[in-house]
Amino acid sequence: MKSEKSEFDLHRFLPFLMHHASEKVSLGFRDIYRDRYRMTRSEWRVLATLGQYGRLTATEIVTHTGLHKTKVSRAVFSIEQRRWLRRAQNENDRRVHRLELTSQGQSAFQSLCEAGIAYDKKVRDFLGDADFKRLSDLLTKLNDL
Repeated sequence: MKSEKSEFDLHRFLPFLMHHASEKVSLGFRDIYRDRYRMTRSEWRVLATLGQYGRLTATEIVTHTGLHKTKVSRAVFSIEQRRWLRRAQNENDRRVHRLELTSQGQSAFQSLCEAGIAYDKKVRDFLGDADFKRLSDLLTKLNDL
């Protein structure tokens, strides 16, 4: 039952607004990587992280992406099945593998980067340069909270 005196408005509540805006923006880009490469969000994030940072362990990918280790593990397996990723065993600790993109993985990453730049431009055009920059700055600041 809604209280008449309540100042709380779910649709103005920052976490609610951010979640819905994030989903809307994310789903717009998801259509690109899903349709072009039949990738999941986790696979895209792992591919993009390896493309951005180079050779990493699965634990380092977890740190960069915020994904749960089981999602990273499944995404790594799937990307490896596509031959977009290769593993190199650590000589000092055989339980640890360094992961890196193959040339085919790099090619997919570059293609999706170009699509990402175009998608970012679409959002920038919708918001306008000043609002896009302000939003980006505010989100960066919130991520430091």
